[in-house]
Amino acid sequence: MDEFRKREAVVEAVRALDAQGLNHGSSGNVSIRHGDGLLVTPTGARAATLAPAGLVDLALDGTVRGDGIPSSEWRFHTELMRARSEIGAVIHTHADACVALSCLRRPIPAFHYMVASFGGMSVPCARYAPFGSDALAEAAVAAMAGHRACLLANHGMIAVGRDIAQALDLAVKLETLARQYILARQAGEPVLLSDDEMREVHRRYGHYGSSAMPR
Repeated sequence: MDEFRKREAVVEAVRALDAQGLNHGSSGNVSIRHGDGLLVTPTGARAATLAPAGLVDLALDGTVRGDGIPSSEWRFHTELMRARSEIGAVIHTHADACVALSCLRRPIPAFHYMVASFGGMSVPCARYAPFGSDALAEAAVAAMAGHRACLLANHGMIAVGRDIAQALDLAVKLETLARQYILARQAGEPVLLSDDEMREVHRRYGHYGSSAMPR
């Protein structure tokens, strides 16, 4: 994917998040790996006015290459990509259900088998740190170890993927599961899947879409 197509893909993701209600106004941010750095949404970006040329080109050390001021959250974008070479895109949202759980500082446990699609046995909640801080970037990287998503305490959520399409799919799925978990808790105490049951889900995900899918 060339640079302009990457820029278009980020803008399309920002608009999709806004259209689905996962972000509102200038909340949230999106990045995509680009060469030895990344392209990230600028500070105060809004879906209605963001253009591909408005994305900011950042080195992984945070150096701005060119024009623009990056999102105040650029640090966890660069640190996640620096820590994990398989990450091709990072999405951060203030989606309602994820925010609600993050304010309770609750992980999303194995109440549904699709929790396994984020890696591990649950979706963790990172410790609280002020927005835009080095401490928040450190907390996000720690919580994301072995996972493709996490909640940020009293803040929101992060989802990552090998490309922007996967990161967007996971962000939408995470908000859906967060909402379903809240609904389940309103009705009673959800019965959680055991570690053995989750390991079987992971095994099946490893064959998902192939003729080798276990019966």
